[in-house]
Amino acid sequence: MTPATPGSPASPAPPSARSLHRFANPGRFLRLSGRLMPWLWALALGVTAFGTAWALFYAPADWQQGETVRIMYVHVPMAWLAMGGYLGLGILSLMSLIWRHPLADLTARELSPVGAAVTALCLATGSLWGKPMWGTWWVWDARLTSVLVLFFLWLGHAALVRAFDETERGARAGAILALVGLVNLPVVKFSVDWWNTLHQPASVTRLNAPGMHVDMLYPLLVCALGFSLLFGAVVLARTRSAVMERRIRALETARARRAEVAA
Repeated sequence: MTPATPGSPASPAPPSARSLHRFANPGRFLRLSGRLMPWLWALALGVTAFGTAWALFYAPADWQQGETVRIMYVHVPMAWLAMGGYLGLGILSLMSLIWRHPLADLTARELSPVGAAVTALCLATGSLWGKPMWGTWWVWDARLTSVLVLFFLWLGHAALVRAFDETERGARAGAILALVGLVNLPVVKFSVDWWNTLHQPASVTRLNAPGMHVDMLYPLLVCALGFSLLFGAVVLARTRSAVMERRIRALETARARRAEVAA
């Protein structure tokens, strides 16, 4: 008896594809996420409130920047989320194109507006920080310009996936755009090393030692954790709403078809 070829109907799906598609079932996703959501929201709000209070009221002021340095506790986590979120968008797009994972399409669709919002906050807080430090709200610096390009990529993806009547065509086009836009992430990350820029180099992620005192580093990391949990909670809530909206739409369509048949 000859073994089944990979393209034949009898051949089993790869284990990775089976494990991924286990969570594509809307009912299973809604059950799992419904149990996770209350804990995630509680943890996100608690850690964010604790980190924000620590950063605003107990962390010391910088000897050069003074109280202005407190903008860092929002600006830096937003910058990390803008880049990390876009990397997640690229992974979801890869899953969509290779495995045709329907939940990856929905999550990517709901992720891009949230990613655009955090990137806008990153740009806004960076301008607020740059005005007293550089004397101007904006310069066409390599880091600032590449983050602005990242913001436009987020907006482009959010608009493109909603520009088609067929949701699958929009998802495919958005996935291709997201994957192409991944080339901008190394530019954002290493722009301060490749070019002579006004933006300061990395001070937290240096391999030898962080460039700030632990009294400022620890509240920054707690704020980053809190904002990351809040980011995940918002994306998960939006994805749950999208899944339920699609199920309701499918039920209404089936009801309308039954009414047409009965008529």
